[in-house]
Amino acid sequence: MSNPDLMDALQALAADKGISVDTLFGALADALESAYKRLPGAHEYAWVTIDPETVEFRVMAQELDENGEPIGEEFDVTPADFGRIAAQTAKQVMSQRIREVEREMKYEEYAGREGDIVTGIIQQTDSRYTLLDLGRVEALLPQAEQVPYEKPEPGARVKAYIVEVRKTAKGPQIVVSRTHPGLIKRLFELEVPEIADGVVEIKACAREPGARTKIAVWSNDPNVDPVGACVGARGARVRMVVNELRGEKIDIVPFSEDAPDFVAKALSPAKVKEVRIDEETGTAEVIVPDYQLSLAIGKEGQNARLAARLTGWRVDIKSESQLAEEQAYANQEWAEGEWVVDPETGEQVWQPAEGGEAISAEQWSQAAESLAEREVEDGPDAVVEALEADAQQRAAVAEGVDDEGGDGEGSDGEPEEAAETAASVEDAVSTGSEPSSET
Repeated sequence: MSNPDLMDALQALAADKGISVDTLFGALADALESAYKRLPGAHEYAWVTIDPETVEFRVMAQELDENGEPIGEEFDVTPADFGRIAAQTAKQVMSQRIREVEREMKYEEYAGREGDIVTGIIQQTDSRYTLLDLGRVEALLPQAEQVPYEKPEPGARVKAYIVEVRKTAKGPQIVVSRTHPGLIKRLFELEVPEIADGVVEIKACAREPGARTKIAVWSNDPNVDPVGACVGARGARVRMVVNELRGEKIDIVPFSEDAPDFVAKALSPAKVKEVRIDEETGTAEVIVPDYQLSLAIGKEGQNARLAARLTGWRVDIKSESQLAEEQAYANQEWAEGEWVVDPETGEQVWQPAEGGEAISAEQWSQAAESLAEREVEDGPDAVVEALEADAQQRAAVAEGVDDEGGDGEGSDGEPEEAAETAASVEDAVSTGSEPSSET
């Protein structure tokens, strides 16, 4: 092959493979050097030079001293029939070098694109992974990075998020994802020019792939509405993202540096009445109207769960009725005492904290039945009045003064001790305390 023909062949190969001519010259020189060293009588220290203008190559060599260091002048040792002898060997070595250069170029092309979005065509799929054709390379979509219930269809075009680029012996291995929250941000960057320009920022993102996503957006320009920019005219922009995600619902809420306000907006579409922040425990107590409770919690707790991930606070949702019940329970006065074991009988008895005779479990049960009958017959108000009267009587007995002149008896003629016991029983029963099952 003449040198002009060789130059044309190298240029055509460079254009076809996307490799520079200088890179091919280096690969050709290495191939010829390898071919020369396989010839009998070849010098140990030799190399090949190629003139880039005339494409003439020569084999140069130097002598080595006792330590293996080159000495003396360089001299030309190009064999007379070197081109014919080295043709086959040079072809094999050069093909190998070209493949290595191609792999290196593909790796460098995608090595700096981690966190970027790519579009690929689904080639094949199985239980472990799906292959995406990105053009010059193939990407790996593992099963764990696929959206649940999203069935890949061969030949379909999908967008994916580059998670990792690995360098292997067979070339670059690109791992992509369809579940990563970064995919949402990249898709909005493609559809919303304000996000791509930096006017609108996505501050936080919480996603349950295939079901629902919440994003919090912020505008650096007071004249730009961040939510409106992401939604677009008649929802055109967000609709494009939803279509790419196969119908996954997206909630767009404005970001706020005020924690209560941010938590309230994160629970959209539910209407929040009040948010109480506890910074020590990292909890946000949210109060909603009764009819908004199920909407705030969401299906299987999804809305509350995504709001907690979006804001970083532990969200505790309560209705107005639940809050009123808790406050009433907290304000209720309870009789102080405890259930203890009587050392003589081995039975559990209620011992009031202020002292007095202990109440057996049998007495407690009888008093409970009596109170229940009173409530059925006279109503709850009568029971409350009776308990208050008993409490007043108990206080009077404790001071040794009787309602009818201090004769040591209760209002119904009961002895002082019996009156005190009855009052203690009804007081304990009114608190709802019960003996434990331990003996």
